[in-house]
Amino acid sequence: MNTYLVGGAVRDRLLGLPPGDRDHVVVGAAPEAMIAAGFRPVGRDFPVFLHPDTAEEYALARTERKSARGHRGFVVHADPSVTLEQDLERRDFTINAIAEAADGALVDPFGGTRDIEARVLRHVGPAFVEDPLRVLRAARFMARFAGLGFGVAPETMALMREMAAGGELAELVPERVWQELSRALAMPTPSAFLATLRAAGALAVVLPEVDALYGVPQRAEYHPEVDTGVHVELVCDMAARLAPGDALVGFAALAHDLGKARTPPEEWPKHIAHERRGLKPLAALCERLKVPTAHRELAAMACREHLNVHRIGELRDATVHDLLARCDGFRKPARIALLALVCEADKRGRLGRTEDDYPQGRELVRLHAAAAAVSTRDLAIDGLSGPAVGEALRKARIAAIARARLPGDA
Repeated sequence: MNTYLVGGAVRDRLLGLPPGDRDHVVVGAAPEAMIAAGFRPVGRDFPVFLHPDTAEEYALARTERKSARGHRGFVVHADPSVTLEQDLERRDFTINAIAEAADGALVDPFGGTRDIEARVLRHVGPAFVEDPLRVLRAARFMARFAGLGFGVAPETMALMREMAAGGELAELVPERVWQELSRALAMPTPSAFLATLRAAGALAVVLPEVDALYGVPQRAEYHPEVDTGVHVELVCDMAARLAPGDALVGFAALAHDLGKARTPPEEWPKHIAHERRGLKPLAALCERLKVPTAHRELAAMACREHLNVHRIGELRDATVHDLLARCDGFRKPARIALLALVCEADKRGRLGRTEDDYPQGRELVRLHAAAAAVSTRDLAIDGLSGPAVGEALRKARIAAIARARLPGDA
């Protein structure tokens, strides 16, 4: 029985990145031997065990054979006769198909170390096309590694185009698509996820509402990048900069301008009422991918309110209050700061505007804090009941917003 460290732990060490989860492959062992050694079985689809002391994962070396369409259509074979090279051959990319022995020696039959040095994401072999999820994984890895200079190998991109054109992406389980999307939005360069999928012809299949934004022009005086799709890429990258690792903010940034794809071309480059028009495609996207409620709600708020936040200095005190109330900001106060971050990402996610200040976000948070500090305990509500109490509280909070206004505000 021989044990090797494999996958991301080896790859990230070679890239000089902080180590993540440590996964191992075991060659020459049967499940009975693992259990006898104290390992705890946890694998549902193939033999995986947890180490009795470290709880790290140890999987028996295995091969896979395609048996049906889709991501789950595989038959797994694992027994002591499967070699390390056979196990590595079933992996997606060469940079993930490197093993490290206990003495530190690398086993690299597919040139993963060479591709790490060259900053190339390359598929291991022809079996790559058997799993449509690998198209999304390629895009997600680009979201993580584009900043290090990585690009997709031309032959890998050609296979990805074939896979997208073949229709199997449409059969992916929605939860897995969401998992890859949310992980990509938490990476340093989410724009690379969108650009890679688009280059492969997969964005129109996976995220048609986002793909529809490319080629839609905006007013150049507000959007020097002009193309709405490019703007969304910039906004997603800015969201990743302002809220690193936060897919909640990232998803709202991705979805905030979906309504611009619904603007009639004769109205271009203006996009009147795009905030309202964006709510329907957002709902369709969220329903299809089974997006979590918190992500749906913040994205809807950003879609509906981002222009109001941009011009918060022009809004009446009562209008600011009602914006906060529409966002349920008095019961769920944390979401207002998140909304401010998304709006800042929108404003700074423009060509040449990435270093601009965004005082509107700070003002939104400050006015919210002033209004939220008022409660019914502060009011003279003796003799009032029901709606009258609510109206008194509303008036008191509007007054608090008025007092907290910066000089020069509306």
